Amino acid sequence: MVNDRQTLDLKPFSRGQTGPAVEWRISDSAIPYPDAVAAMDSRVADVASGNATELVWLLEHPPLYTSGTSGKADDLLEARFPLFETGRGGQLTYHGPGQRIAYVMLDLKARRPDVRAYVAGLEEWLIRTLAAFNVKGERREDRVGVWVARPDKGVGHEDKIAAIGVRLRRWVSFHGISLNVEPDLRHFEAIVPCGVVDPRYGVTSLVDLGLPVTMPDVDVALRQAFGEVFGEAQQLPETAA
Repeated sequence: MVNDRQTLDLKPFSRGQTGPAVEWRISDSAIPYPDAVAAMDSRVADVASGNATELVWLLEHPPLYTSGTSGKADDLLEARFPLFETGRGGQLTYHGPGQRIAYVMLDLKARRPDVRAYVAGLEEWLIRTLAAFNVKGERREDRVGVWVARPDKGVGHEDKIAAIGVRLRRWVSFHGISLNVEPDLRHFEAIVPCGVVDPRYGVTSLVDLGLPVTMPDVDVALRQAFGEVFGEAQQLPETAA
């Protein structure tokens, strides 16, 4: 079923040629979740007050679970790793090594103050990133995130390859997306991922799909697709953290 997320005109997300460049930051070591949240809180405040540029922060976390504003206690089946309550939208999910997290701090007031459209933009960003590896990512009317069809598993089977969870403060976004590159998929077995209980729907990764891509490969694809969706004509140099 076609919906407003699929027919979205993405051009209004561009700040245009005169807008300030978006900073890109890539962290080489796993970032503890509380440290990441504190850093986002600080940066969002600075972006909202005009004291900092927008930021896309690429990183990995140590193994952990996070629960969004729609999270249910029953969705944690086994407490294998720490669980963090978070203010982002969505339900329970897993983060860990081999999963590329992109925390996105954009000034939507200057771009387009529309939460649903922004989520659709994040989906489009992921879909175009996956297309760089010849993977067809798809939206679903009743399930946020990006999915891939798995006919090899049976009729109607689909796997989630990327999750989305966002929060806004003064129209500046934070939290963002997670793309499964090569995480340990067994870690998802201890939760009901994003509240999806239908046995036809599972979780996959690029490597699980038979694509031995590296994290730097994914980062290049993410950066290219981000420019296509969010209209960045130029970007500041990457900085490690």
